[in-house]
Amino acid sequence: MRCGTKCFIVTMEKDDGKQTYEIPARSAADARKISRRRYGDGLIIHSVHKK
Repeated sequence: MRCGTKCFIVTMEKDDGKQTYEIPARSAADARKISRRRYGDGLIIHSVHKK
């Protein structure tokens, strides 16, 4: 984990429906970037909230 890391709740839609994941990141934009890198470019991110 990096310095200043918080936990974000990311709600996204993949091929099989809506799913919610906890992503450790520094900011909401960083959480979006990490989730795209981890789960692929073919997902739609609905919301990002700080836990």
